[in-house]
Amino acid sequence: MTTPRLKRRSPFRFLVNAWLLVAILIIWELAARANPTIFFPPLSRIASQFGTDWLSVDASHAFLSEHFYDTVVPSMWRLIRGWGLATVVGIVGGVLVARNSIIRDLYNPMIRFWMATPKVVLLPIALQVFGISDSLNIFLIFFGTVWLIMVNTADGVTGVDEAWLRSATSMRLRRRDLYLRVIVPAAMPRILTGIRVSIGVALILVIISELYATTAGLGYEVLLNQQSFKYLQMWSAFLLIAVIGLVLNGGAALLEKRVLRWQRRAGLGEL
Repeated sequence: MTTPRLKRRSPFRFLVNAWLLVAILIIWELAARANPTIFFPPLSRIASQFGTDWLSVDASHAFLSEHFYDTVVPSMWRLIRGWGLATVVGIVGGVLVARNSIIRDLYNPMIRFWMATPKVVLLPIALQVFGISDSLNIFLIFFGTVWLIMVNTADGVTGVDEAWLRSATSMRLRRRDLYLRVIVPAAMPRILTGIRVSIGVALILVIISELYATTAGLGYEVLLNQQSFKYLQMWSAFLLIAVIGLVLNGGAALLEKRVLRWQRRAGLGEL
């Protein structure tokens, strides 16, 4: 039996796959130069402003400016706390929902309801409860991502092969080992899918919550520049948010690839 050869990656593969993005960026640059306006600057000016706002020549600060740390660190700290809590609660809750029929019957409709509800509608209520504080941002991030992780975890656990469970039972594994060595690893593809999608949602909720309830962060930076008519700096902040989103998604994809190295699959993450 022959072993299938791994696909050889071409150094130009990224450019080939990203042709549409490159085309859009070129059209953006040409259109902005053909019709100059402060509201829609050329991409080259945004990139120049990006370097001025967020980069530095100081290697001791990883070539990032003080303004970068003052703006990004508060947002990422809120994201880590809200999304991290959602990950723990979502995985544990998803396993319980999938493995206990009573809990599933009681809470499955509620979980599906909150998953389908736009979380931004809770912002006015959360603002009244928590006020302008980090608690509001963390709550919105947590509440907006926990259901997504929980549903994916529950679906993954429910889909575990019954033959595996019977084999584990025949070996008289302890309940703890059954979950840690059989159920959770088998459900890990769906769990990591939920985690990967939820981190993008968490970043969106960070920005939205900071537009209303903070005095520091990426969302606040966008709002402040918009209110101050500093549109070039506003677009620079947009670009930084996009870069952070790519980094977070890339990190989640790398984690997924390493954890699931036993599983061969191809998708958008492999493009």
